[in-house]
Amino acid sequence: MTAFGKLLRTTAFKIMAAYLAVFLAFAATLVAYLGWHTQVLLFSQVQETLDAEIAALSDIYTRAGIRRLAAVIDWRSRQPGSNIYLLTTFQGETLAGNIAELPGSHLSAEDWAEIRYRRMEEADGREMRAMARAFVLPGGFRLVIGRDLEERERVHAVLARPMRWALAVVMILGITGGAFVTTRVLRRVDAIGASAKAIMAGNLSERLPVAGTGDEFDRLGSSLNAMLERIEGLMRGLKEVSDNIAHDLKTPLTRLRNRAEEALRTAETEDDWRAALEDTITEADGLIATFNALLMIARAEAGRVDAEMTELDAAEVAQTVGELYEPVAEEKAATLIVDAPEPVPLSGNRELIGQALANLIDNALKYGLPEAGEGGEREITIAVRNDGDIVELTVSDRGRGIDADDRERAVERFVRLESSRSRPGSGLGLSLAAAVARLHGGILALADNSPGLRVVILLPRGATQAA
Repeated sequence: MTAFGKLLRTTAFKIMAAYLAVFLAFAATLVAYLGWHTQVLLFSQVQETLDAEIAALSDIYTRAGIRRLAAVIDWRSRQPGSNIYLLTTFQGETLAGNIAELPGSHLSAEDWAEIRYRRMEEADGREMRAMARAFVLPGGFRLVIGRDLEERERVHAVLARPMRWALAVVMILGITGGAFVTTRVLRRVDAIGASAKAIMAGNLSERLPVAGTGDEFDRLGSSLNAMLERIEGLMRGLKEVSDNIAHDLKTPLTRLRNRAEEALRTAETEDDWRAALEDTITEADGLIATFNALLMIARAEAGRVDAEMTELDAAEVAQTVGELYEPVAEEKAATLIVDAPEPVPLSGNRELIGQALANLIDNALKYGLPEAGEGGEREITIAVRNDGDIVELTVSDRGRGIDADDRERAVERFVRLESSRSRPGSGLGLSLAAAVARLHGGILALADNSPGLRVVILLPRGATQAA
């Protein structure tokens, strides 16, 4: 398709053409009205002038008689101008005037009418038109007075010519301006289309052009670019999650296979087979736990967890979970402190809130204790506070903490800030706790514990399951 054909098919050009057609129709109607109104004004002016002359001539006839009237009409007929006169007897014999004889119908018509006539000096010449009126004088004499229409037609021609030019200029400017605007719009659309093709081809870093004019294309481009930023971030996160899943699941699956293979090669007694099976079950349980955590996060984020909300004591839940992890803390030579001195009523799901606290404590035990030789307090604190309508559940440690730049990313699934990924874990603990907080209409926040990390779950006291 040619560029011109492409231009004609654009919505902008069609809208421009429609507006131009409406405007031209309006302008033509306005010009026609002005022409008609001018004609009416001219006719009214001529009528008033001639009516005054008729009254003056009638007065002359009344005072001085037909001879004097004929002399005045003869004098006026010889003056330059566009007025026409004709004075006749009742039988139609001309007494004075500047036009040839008229048909009897013209002589008997007493209303203003358009007539055709010839001047006396051009009796054999062309016919001309005039607006005239005839009336009967006392004694049967007839007087016709009128004005030639040539002057009106000249005025009409004088007015029509610039109006036609004005319409032509408006049309040319409208088409030129419309084509210019449409071309600019089409250029913007083509640029957006080119960017869209690049994005469809797989270049998610491509962005729609924004001219900086603040027009509707800029607003549309900015909105779509924000959407593309979000999509690119999601795709980047999906790739990272896929890579992390491959790494984190490959290791236990490899251990599972190696242990099964070792059992086939070396196991000789029933105890050997039993030990190999127990190790295999342990590895399988770890894999199942990972998949269960992923499923729980997905359901929580989608609001599809069948979580029954009941009245519970958040302090009692924290104490119960803390008691479960005290032996694990003792094995790591760490102190687990539960700071929940008084009951804190909360509406929520006991199992999910307990699971979230358990994940945070497990993370703190794995990553929040000082390394051997570093010194520092090997202490983890679970605190429950009631701040008005908000219940605050906090798990704090004294380890290395998380840099402020990494805290937002740390809550994502399978993200482990330890690049070697040599420590145990799946990188789902914080993600699951954040999903549980969102399910209860709350949030999870990471803060500095100076030193260490402080993970805070903020829940509304009257929590209802978020959709």
